Amino acid sequence: MWDLSCPNWEQRLRAGRSLIPDLPLNEHQAARGLIAFDECRLPDGFVSADGPPRLGDAAGQWFRDIVRAAFGSWDPVARERFIRDIFCLAPKGSSKTTYAAALLLAVMWLNKRRNCQAIFVGPTQSVSDRAFEQAAAMIELSPDFRRRFHPVHHEKTIIDLDYNVEGKVKTFDLNILTGAILIFAMIDELHLLGRSVHTTKVLRQIRGGLDKTPEGLLVITTTQSDEIPTGAFLDELIYARKIRDGEFRGREIRPMLPILYEFPPDIARDPAKWQDPENWPMVMPNLGRSTHLRDLIPDWNSEKEKGNHPARIWASQHLNIEIGVGMRTDRWPGAQYWERRADPSLTLDEVIRRCEVIVTAGDGGGLDDLLGLVVLGRDRETQDWLCWSYGWCFRNVLEDRKSIASYLLDFEKRGELTICDVDPWVEELSEAIRGGDVQAQATIRAQFKTRGFPRHITEFVAIVKQIKDLGLLYCVGLDPEGLGLTVEALKQIGVTEENKLLAGIGQGYRLMNALKTTELKLQHGMLWHSGSSAMGWCVDNLKIEPTATAIRATKQNAGDLKIDIAMPLFFAADVMSLNPTVEGSIYDDPAYWPAKEETIGVWLA
Repeated sequence: MWDLSCPNWEQRLRAGRSLIPDLPLNEHQAARGLIAFDECRLPDGFVSADGPPRLGDAAGQWFRDIVRAAFGSWDPVARERFIRDIFCLAPKGSSKTTYAAALLLAVMWLNKRRNCQAIFVGPTQSVSDRAFEQAAAMIELSPDFRRRFHPVHHEKTIIDLDYNVEGKVKTFDLNILTGAILIFAMIDELHLLGRSVHTTKVLRQIRGGLDKTPEGLLVITTTQSDEIPTGAFLDELIYARKIRDGEFRGREIRPMLPILYEFPPDIARDPAKWQDPENWPMVMPNLGRSTHLRDLIPDWNSEKEKGNHPARIWASQHLNIEIGVGMRTDRWPGAQYWERRADPSLTLDEVIRRCEVIVTAGDGGGLDDLLGLVVLGRDRETQDWLCWSYGWCFRNVLEDRKSIASYLLDFEKRGELTICDVDPWVEELSEAIRGGDVQAQATIRAQFKTRGFPRHITEFVAIVKQIKDLGLLYCVGLDPEGLGLTVEALKQIGVTEENKLLAGIGQGYRLMNALKTTELKLQHGMLWHSGSSAMGWCVDNLKIEPTATAIRATKQNAGDLKIDIAMPLFFAADVMSLNPTVEGSIYDDPAYWPAKEETIGVWLA
């Protein structure tokens, strides 16, 4: 098993060196593949007396290194491939699509298997058309290719007449494969495909087709997402980063070669550094060929003048800057500090253990909303505010709000969100009522009494109850509108307005003090949170709107984006800013501590 990690990638980037680690490549196979690739002609290159330039002269060395790794990782004697996947993150304008078309032809040229397929998968019709047109033009420019390859334009297919092999250029869909034997697959711009909830399934389908042949190879080329990364793109990116950083070294995993042109963290997190053109060559491997600083700098300045949104799209596409929290001019000011104040050790257990008083708060909960919960405590030692959050939604949101479905599924995978199903007894009762079956109605209604409230409310209230039973709860803060069922459930555990354990929190401009207090706490390191990606997403969706005399927090736009997990933080902060205290908690009893492990950590069991 080869070690595909590259722990010194930052030094390599700064020095302009290859990001492919030193590998024991089969040099003969690597050279054969590179010769086939190099002989392809660049169809839209500057034409000299010898015709369009060869890729051996025109292509960036960074991609030629990828070609060497792709072919050199195959041992034809042992019939073993040591690299099954290649994941390349390179910025827009790097000629990825053209180079990919040439790689497809090189694979077909050196293939020795009959009746198989090699595929190129583009995210859109235009990308797929571009790839096929480049490949067809390369065939036309090569006498050897013309003899052996026949492009079928209306089907975007290249037929190898010698081996009856089909090179298919496809646009992404759920039926990529049709049972054919697959030797090679190229996926372009995965960041666009990552927004589809079906991409993971298609990737699994492609990998399954490649695993039918020992030489099967998957190459993924993509730029960074112009939105917060999500779905299959985020999964593959995280996997590639972990391999690059050596986290999987020595473990039996699918061997992926990561080639990630992204800034080192100290530059990526500092706008002054990544906006400096002096640093741009680090992440622009095709600079001087298909991209030039003389064009990029004025283009960047123009986009920056248009506003933050065009600027962040430009930065994500040309510099591979990952869209994180707070890259908008109308953002909540505290968002710029959000990621810096993440403390992954702040589990629910840890917040409860460390705090002397806790305020919980909730928001949302409608059929197309999230129900957000925030547990905000005051550390008994440092007096810092410690925050833990969680969310729930109904499964119908995945269909009703398809544009955010991949985000919600990611949050569920990370244990930050529960996607709830409606109890089937509700439909059973409807059927009984429509059918006039009185006995069935009575039976179902009796079951309803024992089943209690829906799952999301039951779990919300269970967390509140545990905090209350420990004597740490000061109160629960809720938006007065739309949470009637939650109020009913809280009443059953003794949390009501009458006993001052339930508080309706003023909305709109009335939250201005909470917004400003929270952002100041974040700035000065006096508020820490668990680093939940679901909460971070909601924080990023916050928009601050000025009114005549104040400010208020709203959604970034009126579409599908949600802020239901972020808003409870401000509800809780509104109460916590009053410096509340509780008379005494179970933590003050020394006899409690030996048994604490038996009582903590049962909320979402």
